[in-house]
Amino acid sequence: MRKSQGIPVSNGIAIGPCWIYRPLNIQIEQYIISDPAGEIARLKRAFEEAKHQLIQLQERALENIGAAEAAIFEAHQLFVDDPEFIAKIQTDIQNNLVNAEMAVEQAVELFAGQMLALEDDYFRERAQDIRDVGHRILCCLAGVSPERQQPPNPVIILADDLTPSDTVQFDRRMILGLCTRRGGPTSHTAILSRSLAVPAAVSVPLEIDDLLNGATVILDGSTGIVTYEPDENELITATQNKAEWDGHWQSQIQTAHEPAQTRDGYLVEIVANIGGIDDAHQALKFGAEGVGLLRTEFLYLDYERVPSQEEQTAVYRQIFSLMGDRPVVVRTLDIGGDKPVDYLDLQLETNPFLGWRAIRMMREKPELLLDQFRALISAASKETDLRIMIPMVSSIEEVLSARHLFDQARSAVQKAGLLQVEKCQFGIMVEVPSAALIAEHLADYVDFFSIGTNDLTQYALAVDRTNERVAYLASPFHPAVLHLIAQTITKAHQKGRWVGLCGEMAGDPQAAPLLLGLGLDEFSMAPASIPGVKALIRQLTLEGCQEMATKAIMLPSTGAVKDYLASWLENHT
Repeated sequence: MRKSQGIPVSNGIAIGPCWIYRPLNIQIEQYIISDPAGEIARLKRAFEEAKHQLIQLQERALENIGAAEAAIFEAHQLFVDDPEFIAKIQTDIQNNLVNAEMAVEQAVELFAGQMLALEDDYFRERAQDIRDVGHRILCCLAGVSPERQQPPNPVIILADDLTPSDTVQFDRRMILGLCTRRGGPTSHTAILSRSLAVPAAVSVPLEIDDLLNGATVILDGSTGIVTYEPDENELITATQNKAEWDGHWQSQIQTAHEPAQTRDGYLVEIVANIGGIDDAHQALKFGAEGVGLLRTEFLYLDYERVPSQEEQTAVYRQIFSLMGDRPVVVRTLDIGGDKPVDYLDLQLETNPFLGWRAIRMMREKPELLLDQFRALISAASKETDLRIMIPMVSSIEEVLSARHLFDQARSAVQKAGLLQVEKCQFGIMVEVPSAALIAEHLADYVDFFSIGTNDLTQYALAVDRTNERVAYLASPFHPAVLHLIAQTITKAHQKGRWVGLCGEMAGDPQAAPLLLGLGLDEFSMAPASIPGVKALIRQLTLEGCQEMATKAIMLPSTGAVKDYLASWLENHT
């Protein structure tokens, strides 16, 4: 029996035989070519075949899984058609007489490296999409099928990693659970497993080459623990836990659309973090009462130029229409410094996470934010509950500048006769410790705050959460981070402002009673986390959570806080 601890990404318990997935490996050799035109013609045929396959995958995903997964392959098609990507490969072939396979490999690694340089985990995970497309093109160049083998019966799939193509081509009826050695909470393994509602864990330190197909495995997606070849006692316990968990999940799904109200009558807002229209559909499916974080960077990363106001408006209007009168909190452009957008004339920075990004760009490029404000306000209908927030705020001066542009944009839309929205709030994200420390002053100029605990933790503890050697230090349960959260909420409430939280902490069941006790008004999380958090809040009382929170934030260490919360939850649920 071997136990391994990974990162849990989809709750539930799976018990069954394992199936080791090993992807097709394409060996690439570099050689000098003598006919560049012929090589480019061969490349063109490979691209055409790759796009045909992606269209088929998109259709299959839409039919068998859902719109969100189908959209992945629509994005892959855009990458196959990307002029910059194609030009890079063709230039290598023409100027350096490099064979097509090597030119593709080099271009893929260049573009994937740019995505890996981003701070946002969601966009870092998209490097895998680029490599998946590259692998498909290489298969087409080699004349081999990229189609994956299928598991013979219902299994727990173990792999080093899983690409979008891998996950979509598996027969969903054969997936009991998913487990990979690599990946994070926003990887496609995580996305697919949550869509299918199957247990999953990533970053599990398994030695794949030492494992055998058919061996019994227990996968606990709630804890991230994977047990290979368990003994009889482990199996009995896991079977009992699975039956209990399955019952809980069905109950949570059935009540997901009911309000999150404590036993003593306190109501909190449960909303979703989304990145586009497909995520919005999933959010509503799982009981979201609105959107607490709409990331808008995808619009700018998908273009080779600044998207026009009209192009932005069309995308926003689609999401606002779907959400109806539910609140939609939109984060304005969080890009710059570490984000590879060539048309913005970004420069290499020594510390990009602390550099020229987000609201700090507006001093030199105010038109970017002004156009985005106009697009958002123009896209909103009369029933839209629009709430716009500015990221990376550290001073009052930044808020005043952004507020001025916001008011200017609203006036411009009104003069153009396009203003319909009646509810339009202006807020900021609290990600930088200085913003939390002066929250009472910032509250004079905003309607709300949204705490981004991922960055707040990183900056408060001086920890790069993307650095595996120090990532263990980055916990939002650190007492210093909790004090910043508590201070923000207290100071905001004193000025009559509401506070949300859109970091990963919001969807953590262990954090829910603590945040509730600190007075948080809005919880924004990944859609799949909503049913469980709602169900938990209904078991609690506000008074009990307040008493617990008062004690928790006075504890001296992360470990002490987490131990206390675990013990408290065990006694109160």
